[in-house]
Amino acid sequence: MNSYRTHTCGALRKTDIGKEVVLSGWLHNRRDHGGVFFIDLRDHYGITQLVVQPDASFFEEITHLQKENVIRITGLVEERDADTINDKIDTGDVEVLVKTYDVLGPAEPLPFAVFPEDEVAEELRLKYRFLDLRRSELHNSIKLRADIIARIRQKMGEMGFTEYQTPILTSSSPEGARDFLVPSRLHPGSFYALPQAPQQFKQLLMVAGFDRYFQIAPCFRDEDARANRSPGEFYQVDVEMSFVEQDEIFKVIEDLFVDVFSTFSDKKMDSAPFIRIPYEEAMLKYGNDKPDLRNPIVIREMTDLFDGSGFSIFANQIKKGAIVRALPVKGVADNPKKFFNGMIDWAMSDEVGAGGLAYLIWKDGEIRGPIAKVLCAEELNQIGERCDVGEGDVVFFVCDQKKKAVSIASKVRNKLGDELNLMSADEFKFCWIVDYPMYEENEDTGNVEFSHNPFSMPQGGMEALETRDPLSILAYQYDIVCNGEELSSGAIRNHRADIMYKAFEIGGYTKSEVDEKFGGMINALKLGAPPHGGIAPGLDRMVMLIAGKENLREVVAFPMNQRAQDLMMGAPRPVSERQLLELSIRHELPDED
Repeated sequence: MNSYRTHTCGALRKTDIGKEVVLSGWLHNRRDHGGVFFIDLRDHYGITQLVVQPDASFFEEITHLQKENVIRITGLVEERDADTINDKIDTGDVEVLVKTYDVLGPAEPLPFAVFPEDEVAEELRLKYRFLDLRRSELHNSIKLRADIIARIRQKMGEMGFTEYQTPILTSSSPEGARDFLVPSRLHPGSFYALPQAPQQFKQLLMVAGFDRYFQIAPCFRDEDARANRSPGEFYQVDVEMSFVEQDEIFKVIEDLFVDVFSTFSDKKMDSAPFIRIPYEEAMLKYGNDKPDLRNPIVIREMTDLFDGSGFSIFANQIKKGAIVRALPVKGVADNPKKFFNGMIDWAMSDEVGAGGLAYLIWKDGEIRGPIAKVLCAEELNQIGERCDVGEGDVVFFVCDQKKKAVSIASKVRNKLGDELNLMSADEFKFCWIVDYPMYEENEDTGNVEFSHNPFSMPQGGMEALETRDPLSILAYQYDIVCNGEELSSGAIRNHRADIMYKAFEIGGYTKSEVDEKFGGMINALKLGAPPHGGIAPGLDRMVMLIAGKENLREVVAFPMNQRAQDLMMGAPRPVSERQLLELSIRHELPDED
C-alpha cells in the first residue's frame, strides 16, 4: 500500500501465509511465553498477533516498549499452531514473525489503560478523549454511528430524498430553548444565533419547490445535560416533504427505522405500521407522552369510583379537585411486605412527591392491603373488574391534583417496570403519539398559549380557530417514541399566512409581532407555499438505542461533560480583550455567591 503498511491489522488470512508484509499500528498488548515474545498490534481495522523470537537483535528493545507506542514492523506471515488459533479476531488463523521494527510515534506513560478496558472516571475519559476513543467498545460505537449515517443517506436517497445544507449562522428565535449567540464584527451590537434546528430553512426549501429534503443536520441549544441529551450540540435526521399528508410522513419514517434498526441490531422490533396513540390517551394510560411500551402496566382512571367511597382520604381529596389513578400489576402478590413498604417510601420521597401510595392485593381468594377494610365489597369488585385483576395481582393507587397525579402515576409505572423486571432488554417497541393539543392554559396567568409547536397546522384549519374553544383544538403534530425515548417531533406545517396570523393571535401575538419575529417565514407563506410537513429524528438517540447504551456520550466522538465543557480542548474559555474589542463587546461577570 505504502511504506507504512502493505496490509491493515485486520486483513491477513490463511491465503497470506508466506508473504512478506509491513504493518503499522498501536502496541495493544504484549505477552512473554518462555522467551518467545508476542505483541498484539492494533489499528482501526483489527488486531494482528506478532511473534518476536529471542534471537532477534532488537529483542530487548521491543520487549520493553510500553503499550500504545505506534510502531511499524516488517515480517513473515505464518500459520498459527492449531492450539493457538484465536476465533475471536478475524486474523486469528495467522501471526507475523517480526523481522524489523521501528517506533513511529513514541508514547509517554498513559493516564489510563486502553487495554484492558477498566473503569475510568468520566472526567478523565473526556479530558483524554482521543485515548478513550482507542478503546474497542467506544471505537466500535463511533464506527457504528458512521455506518448508520451512511445507511440513512442511502435509504433516504432510495426513497427519493435529496440532501441540502442549511445555514449555521442565522437569527435568534424567540421560541424554544436558549440560543447560542455569535457576535457580529461587521454589525456591532448585533448577533447571529446558531440554529436550534433547520426548521424555518427546511420549510423555506419547500416553498422554493424542492419537494423532498433531508439533512444530517447539526443543531445547537444552550440546554442542561441529561443522559439522553447532549449539552450544546446534537445531530438530527431532518426531513421535510411537500404536498404530503401525515400518513405519508409516518410511512417514510417507519420504512427508514425498520431498515436501519433491523440492519444494525438483532433485537426484536415492531413491523410497520407502528401503533398510534392519541396524546390524551397516552397521558391517561402511561402518564406521559413518551411511553415505554415494553412495560405492560396500563394506568386506569378511578376517580369516580373513589368519589364518596369509604376511603375518606381519597374521597376528601377528590372534593378538592384531586383525581385517582390505578396501576394494576399482574402476578406480583407474592412479593414480600418489604417491597410494598419500599414502594411507599420511594413514592413519598422528594424525588416523587406523593402523599402516599395505596394498594390492594388479590391473593388466596381474598382482597388484602392497607385500604381493603375501608372499601365495601361492591367497591372492591368494581376495582377488580375495571383493572381486570385476577389471583396474584396487585393494584397501586395514586391520588392528587390532576397534573401532579399524572406525573406521579408515570413515575410509579416506570419504577414498577424497573423493580419487577417487566421490560425486555432485547426488543424495540415503537409508537406514534398523535393529536397533540394546539393550545394550553398557563397555570399562573390563565392565558392561552401554544402547547407545543406554534408552526403546526391546526386540525380544522381556520374554521376551528374561529369557531372552537382554543383548548379543544388539536394540531397535526406527532412524536415517534421507542422504548420510552422520544426520537422525534414533527408536524404538518401551517402553510397559510392567514391561518398563521390567526393562530398566533389566539396565542397572544399581534400581527406586527408575528411580522417582526417570523418575518422571513410569514413573507414566504404569502407568496405561494405548498402544503408540507416533516419530522427530525434525533440521530444521537437512534445510535444510542441501537448500540444499547444508556448515555449519549457513549456514541458521540467528542462530547462535552454535563457542565457543557469540552475538557480536552478547554472550551469554553475566556478570550482576549483585543478580540472583545473587535466585536464591540464588554462583559461583566456575575458576582460569585
